[in-house]
Amino acid sequence: MGELGLELPPVPQPLASYVPVAIAGSLAFVAGQVPMAEGKLLCSGKLGDTVGVEEGAEAARRCALQAMAALRAAAGSLDRVRRIVKLTVFVASAAGFTDQAKVANGASDLLGEVFGESGRHARSAVGVAELPLGAAVEVEVTAELQG
Repeated sequence: MGELGLELPPVPQPLASYVPVAIAGSLAFVAGQVPMAEGKLLCSGKLGDTVGVEEGAEAARRCALQAMAALRAAAGSLDRVRRIVKLTVFVASAAGFTDQAKVANGASDLLGEVFGESGRHARSAVGVAELPLGAAVEVEVTAELQG
């Protein structure tokens, strides 16, 4: 990750009654991540209103970094990640906003940079009315682990 100029943030503490990562067999399910730093939300509002596509994509990228931090903590090392299986990106969207996929690319592109071909994944990009804490974006990751 250092060669890409990336540093994983600390794993955010859960905001409610759940665990950051649940492992079932060889699959790791990372709970939804909203863009946080030092306990503060980094991007709030709705895409197509107060948040632009570029800012939303950057927030999705931050969420993916947090998801990788949670994966590393749960698996012991990102070297155990065989592949990223599925990405779900929830985008708080104003009426008429239809560029959820462009926002989700922020997370998808980062996972491709980090994991290469193993970072290519299935994806859903979903527009929603509201997200926890008023976040603009939330990202869930499902990864296959080895060993």
